[in-house]
Formats: sequence, C-alpha cells, structure tokens
Amino acid sequence: MKRRHFLLLPLLAATVALSGCGLWSKLFNRGENIQPPKPLVEFTPTLQVQKVWSTRIGDGAGRSGVRLEPTYADGKLYLISTDGKLEALDAATGKEIWEQSTRVGDGIWPFKRKKPGPDARYAGGPTVSGNLLVVGTLDGHVYGYDATTGKRLWSATVDDEVISPPAIDAGTVYARTNSGAVYAFDANTGARKWVNDQANVPLLSLRGNGPLLAAHGVVMFGSDDGNIVSMRGDTGAIQWQLAITKGLGRTDIQKLNDADDTLQLDGDTLYATAYHGELAAINAAQGQLLWNRPFSSYVGVGVAGNELVGVDSNSLVWAFSKDGGGDLWKQDALEYHWLTAPVIQGKYAVVGGVEGYVHWLDLSNGKLAARVRLSRDAIRGRPVVNGDTVYVEDVKGHVAAYRISG
Repeated sequence: MKRRHFLLLPLLAATVALSGCGLWSKLFNRGENIQPPKPLVEFTPTLQVQKVWSTRIGDGAGRSGVRLEPTYADGKLYLISTDGKLEALDAATGKEIWEQSTRVGDGIWPFKRKKPGPDARYAGGPTVSGNLLVVGTLDGHVYGYDATTGKRLWSATVDDEVISPPAIDAGTVYARTNSGAVYAFDANTGARKWVNDQANVPLLSLRGNGPLLAAHGVVMFGSDDGNIVSMRGDTGAIQWQLAITKGLGRTDIQKLNDADDTLQLDGDTLYATAYHGELAAINAAQGQLLWNRPFSSYVGVGVAGNELVGVDSNSLVWAFSKDGGGDLWKQDALEYHWLTAPVIQGKYAVVGGVEGYVHWLDLSNGKLAARVRLSRDAIRGRPVVNGDTVYVEDVKGHVAAYRISG
C-alpha cells in the first residue's frame, strides 16, 4: 500500500499540516479555521422551503473526513455511516424500510482498533442500480447488497480505503481506492474482472476522491495528480488522459493539484475542475480539450441548461457559459463557508456549508433565494435533488428532506 498524507479543506485553508485526530475533528467538524466563514447577510427569501422530515444515520462520517451523501433511487433514500449503519428509507416520509447495523471495533479510525470488529466502516457510496446496492469501506472492501431487502450478496477485497462512491454500468461494478487503483467486479458475483493500479499518486493530497463516472462502456475520473482519465470498461486500459492543472508553486501545499471533483457529462461533453487548476470542457469520446479557463475548485460544477455553476476554492459561487466558459455572475456572500458541490434544482443552485446551512441561489442572477439550517455541523456531501425535494446530510449523520415551492 502506498503511504500518503491527506489534507482536509478547512486545515488546508489554515495552511497547517495534519497533526492528529483531535485537531482534525475540531477544525473540520466544527468549521473552525483561520479563515472564518463570512457572516451571513439577511435577505428577503424569494423561494419557500419546507422541511418534510428529518432523521439520523449513526454517527455519519464521524472523523473520517469522507463526503457522505444520500442516494435516491426508485422512491427510496439509501444511507450509510462509518460506524456500521446501512439503511433504506421511504424518500417521501423518511420511514425506515430496512436497516443493517453492524458493531465495529472500539478504536477510532484511522488508528488501530482496541478490539477487533467486523468491517462495516462504510465510506464509499452507497451506489444503487436496479436491485443492486454497492458500498465501499475504510478497511478495503466492496460489498454488494440487495437494495430491496438489505441482504448481503457478495464481498470483494481491495488494496486501500474506498471513500468515493463506486459506479455501476452494464453488469460491472467499478471502485476506486485511495492508492489510486481502479477495480472492476462482476455485478452479480463480486468476482474481480481487472484492476488498474498504474496511477501516479502524490504523497500529499486533498482527502477525498471524486466519484467514478461510468457510462457506455467507459470509466472516467479525475486523478490526484491533476489529470482526467478515460478507461475502457472491459479491460481497464487507458484510452486517454488530459491534464487540467500545471501543479505550479513553491511549497507542497501550493503544488496540490487534485482533480478529484465530481465530473459532469452533458451529452458528449465532459466538464471537470481541479484544485489550483482549470475548469475544462472535454470531448468525452476523444479526450480533446474544447475550452478551458482558470478556476480552482475542490468540488466541481453543476450543469443547468446553457450554464455551469461552480464553487471555487474560497467558496465563491460562479456561473459560466457552457459556450466558452465566460463569466455570467459571481456570488461572494458565502465566502469561506467551504461549500459542497452545487446541485441544480429547477431555477436554482443548491449548496450546503460548514455551519450546517443549505442555500438556494437564483440561477438567473446568483442572488440568495432561500436558506435553511439542518444542524450546527458541517455539510460536506453534495445535496441530492429529486423533483421539488432536496435531501441533505451533515458529517454527524443528520439527514433531512426539504421541499421547495413558489
């Protein structure tokens, strides 16, 4: 296993080295850092938001630093936690449909457990396709479950943590580990098809991997060394890779160039961002750069009609034209709120932040349209939208559904 060092964004903003679990959790989970969030301004809401239900899933991400978020599929909401909880809820009511609860060891990740326990430190996913639910763990496993009943169907072993959601396409499950390896498994049995472990992994990296994007027999992802990579789904062979950051700087932190953000595929065009890098539009089939512009982000963009909405590394929210990447508007009211990736809900962009707030921004001008508070804990995972409802989860496992009107 390749040994790596990770930085969480609040610590990175403070430009301090990772120095133990206590400092890590204090800065990250409470949102304390040298660059405090900009005070929120009062505004007159132009959008009505109602909380439909709320619940909690175990300890959520705990101190792991992973970006857990709900998964919506076929009227159900699926949730995991790093302390061994796996649940399916009725998305409309929040009522539990089934639950799997496994006691884990008494030690605190990433330190050695005091007592042995089952590997249920769920961290990557969940991902659902049809009746298959797949999740990865902090201890290097990928599990397949029956999405209807919660029964475990198969298990597979990988070389390192799986902290980003696996992908499912055409009967194959793809999983990425923190060592940079990408695995392919048979979706029915969990049998390994191939592994590509040729990634160039920097010793210093942001903690987090963007989700794999699998479609049409191709697997794509952003790498820790600033490349967008396209692989054949049947063999794992690399079809193309394209650098979207130059990794310039004098210090190791200044040289961070992760392209671990959420990729967006819109027709034949792939949109990607990188920390200390660029926003790039790429022809997904050929790997040809269509256009690029400077834009440092650790979360990625959302696609809305003819525009892109992105959150930069200082949590300024931008809108760009899909035709060339020109600026449309910028919103700085949420600076240093360490926002999530934006998700599009009709005429609005939705983001969560470090103080537990959820914000709706008007896509026409970037103005704040609505705000609610889930909790006092950080929201790291991207909100999930289904029609008029948004599902949000914080790092402590608090989950709520909000419905918009007006």
